[in-house]
Amino acid sequence: MKTNRSVPSPTVIPELVYPDVRAAVAWLSAAFGFVERLRIGEAHRSQMRVGDDGAIIVADVHGDRTAPTPGIEVAAMKVRVEDLDAVLARARAHGARVLMEPQEYEYGERECAIEDLAGHRWHFTQTLRDVHPSEWGGELLDEG
Repeated sequence: MKTNRSVPSPTVIPELVYPDVRAAVAWLSAAFGFVERLRIGEAHRSQMRVGDDGAIIVADVHGDRTAPTPGIEVAAMKVRVEDLDAVLARARAHGARVLMEPQEYEYGERECAIEDLAGHRWHFTQTLRDVHPSEWGGELLDEG
């Protein structure tokens, strides 16, 4: 795939709508440690790096784009992290609403769910061990 410095490099890039782009960028940076990569206008949109190989686009409200409706989940971003407790503590310190405290799962992950300042849902997950899907009832169809 060709590279373009005007676009983040991941294959899938979520675009999330916020009522205030600058406030969202500041909060996502402080609470989750995301890094602003590219700013397009003061209030239009921003590209943010998430970890070593992820990205999101923070977009403004206009036209048919709107921020989430409180209490209704239509999508969630899943972010893999090295230290779930540190991410959760940082998010709490910045006022994040914790929807689910950390839980361990049979498939080798420990996860929590957080709602950000605009109501977007974030599921942070830390790998505890490598578990073959057949051990918990999954069926691995593609090793790629």
